[in-house]
Amino acid sequence: MSRDSRERKLTSRLAEALTSSLHLSEVFSNTEDVLFQLLPADYMALCVSRPGRPGDYDWWATKMPAPFLARYAELAEDDFVRSAVVRMPNVVLRDTEMVPRRQVLERSRWYRYCRELGMPLEHVMSVLLDVKGGVHGGLTLYRERRRPFSKRDQARLQGLTPLLTQTVRNCRRYGEVAARGQMLDAFFHHRGARCLVRTSPLIEELRTPSTTALLKRWFHPSELGPSRLPTELVERLALLAARGGDGALGLDTWAREGEVRGLAEQDLRVTFTRLPVQGGQRLWALEFQEIPRAIPVPESWHQRLTEREVEVVSYVLKGWDNQLIAGHLGLALGTVKKHLQHVFDALGLDSRTALICRAALMSRGPRS
Repeated sequence: MSRDSRERKLTSRLAEALTSSLHLSEVFSNTEDVLFQLLPADYMALCVSRPGRPGDYDWWATKMPAPFLARYAELAEDDFVRSAVVRMPNVVLRDTEMVPRRQVLERSRWYRYCRELGMPLEHVMSVLLDVKGGVHGGLTLYRERRRPFSKRDQARLQGLTPLLTQTVRNCRRYGEVAARGQMLDAFFHHRGARCLVRTSPLIEELRTPSTTALLKRWFHPSELGPSRLPTELVERLALLAARGGDGALGLDTWAREGEVRGLAEQDLRVTFTRLPVQGGQRLWALEFQEIPRAIPVPESWHQRLTEREVEVVSYVLKGWDNQLIAGHLGLALGTVKKHLQHVFDALGLDSRTALICRAALMSRGPRS
């Protein structure tokens, strides 16, 4: 078997394992062996923040000394890995991109501390998983030998990052509720959830009571198929099911602007979530969210930005994240990020938050 064929097979196994449960402990247990085969390392750690408790993490680790995790909070400020990845969410970094020179790495307190624990750190590769909603996680791999992680290793993990991020998102969103009852009940009790659960594009299992009314508001009867679901959503679900959840970046969300149905104050977002197998069947959940629209793009910005940049800004001001914007406009995620950076430079702003705040202030009246 060629190396590429082996990688494709392992990646497929990993995609299956990542949706094997809504509990991160089970997911990590099911995926660690495949991850080690795809990305050979001596140690691996996954940490995920606890909502509402900044700096507090749940940990799942392989072969790492217990004191490493027990003392992490007090030594976190010295962790050059953490300080590097927080500046570049969802971007895989190797140690050569975290620390400018090898001598600096070897003089770091973190490097010395790991060796004291009997975990002689030599090379690291890590990525911060930006889950949104106040939650983030990190996956880090360590090597004892002086065998650096290659650019191929980096590209491989970068390709897996969207799937890892989706897994953490789904587990954090639904896992806690699912632990207290049946898995499907988690969706019906999820705050504000209006969704339906299907075993395939053709068979609907459950539907929350408010979903039918929402579909009536947002879709004309001619857009609905035999399954009582909009044909466009059925086609998207069929595509996701055929791909097994692999390579679904930009496909797991769908959006519609309110003007299509005369709803000027809000837009519709649909999120597709691949659930664990239950009763021998693969389940999918479609969650519907009505997103308020409140902030227009200031008129003066139209003169300073390109047409595409204005379009991207308009979706940022609706509360859409980069992934949703990319999927809706048919752009690569990196292209959306580049457009936003150009916007920040042109407007003299330094962040998404500053952009939204400035637009909100300008919408209230002329600038002083």
